[in-house]
Amino acid sequence: MSVGVDPIVREVAGSIKADLERLTVEMTSMFVEVIPEFRHDSEVRRLMVASTSSNLVAIIDMLALSISIDDITVPPAAAEYARRFAQHDLSLEGLLRAYRLGEHMFLQQAMTILRALDRSADEALATMSRIALLVNSYIDQVIEGIIDIYENERRRWDTRSDATRAAQIRAVLDTDELDLASAEQMLATSLRGWHLAAVIWIPPGSPDPAGLLRAGVAMLSAATGKTALTITVDEQNCWAWISSTGKPALDADRLDHELRTRPTLHLAVGEPGTGLDGFRRTFRDAQRARGVAIATTHLDRQLTLHSRIALASLLVDHLADVRAFAERVLGDLMRDDEATARLRETVQIFLDARGSFTDAATRMHVHKNTVHYRVRKAEEILGHPVTENRLEIEVALLACAQLGLDRPEHRGS
Repeated sequence: MSVGVDPIVREVAGSIKADLERLTVEMTSMFVEVIPEFRHDSEVRRLMVASTSSNLVAIIDMLALSISIDDITVPPAAAEYARRFAQHDLSLEGLLRAYRLGEHMFLQQAMTILRALDRSADEALATMSRIALLVNSYIDQVIEGIIDIYENERRRWDTRSDATRAAQIRAVLDTDELDLASAEQMLATSLRGWHLAAVIWIPPGSPDPAGLLRAGVAMLSAATGKTALTITVDEQNCWAWISSTGKPALDADRLDHELRTRPTLHLAVGEPGTGLDGFRRTFRDAQRARGVAIATTHLDRQLTLHSRIALASLLVDHLADVRAFAERVLGDLMRDDEATARLRETVQIFLDARGSFTDAATRMHVHKNTVHYRVRKAEEILGHPVTENRLEIEVALLACAQLGLDRPEHRGS
């Protein structure tokens, strides 16, 4: 291949790099649309995006810097995504299909850029042939590594004692036409009573992950007085259900206190439900609560109860819009300082107390005049009484409290 093509290859790589964010979004969206295995929860989806981005960066660097194919290895994010794919019992074929689809989209992008460069037909053909050869060689080499990573993880994961139980529980959760009797037979347990689900998780790289997850299950059992039905989803996540004939009672204060002894351990708990529908619904509640916890890690909340953040769980996927709404409603009452935070808390409790200064003061353990002063101060900042646009104010205050929208690190979400 003529050396004269290399500058054009680098120019194409530079143009793709400049538009990398858009290409990553389009590529990952395409994967989700055409490959069922790629329809993950939010955490695994983030890992999928990181895997895609790391492969694109590696290809661009190879083209721009003339990196030898022999020096190419599987990017760490792509390797971790392959392991997670195996842990979730998703097909290797689906993963490999994504690599080939991604290769095709990348080459289409390169051709679009080449047309815009207005090179001669011979130069364009030679450049495109060079790029296609290099990208195909990269994909072939990375796929070999991905297959090894996936198969090794699959063999390791298949030895886990609860792999079968995990598949059975997923079937009960996901199969709409499954009747109660069949579900009970699959799980070898009664589903006719009450159920309370929890999702237990730890951050990547935590020491003794299996021991930490077991500790979380033990804390949940101690806080309910019941033995939990559990499955290990992967090295960082565990699902648990407390089932009983009567409505489960959770000692949230005890659970929160015990979690503080294991700072890297987190629990999200759903709301109790009955029967097969309740078994599924309480789990969905727990997943939504976990979504809020993941999105608001800056609040350092180890225990997240769906009953306390139900509204926030509906808003968490639209944080930028919710923040814009809260800023419009609250204005300077969104300031991130201790005094303003007290004003927001006071107004929230005052409105919840139906405008009773006495009741609000009792709840806050302060003098009635203190509540009166803080409410009036908040009204000065708002420019109108807190009872005006009351519903919007209450929703905005709740969003601030539960999603931490006033925090600087949360701005721009």
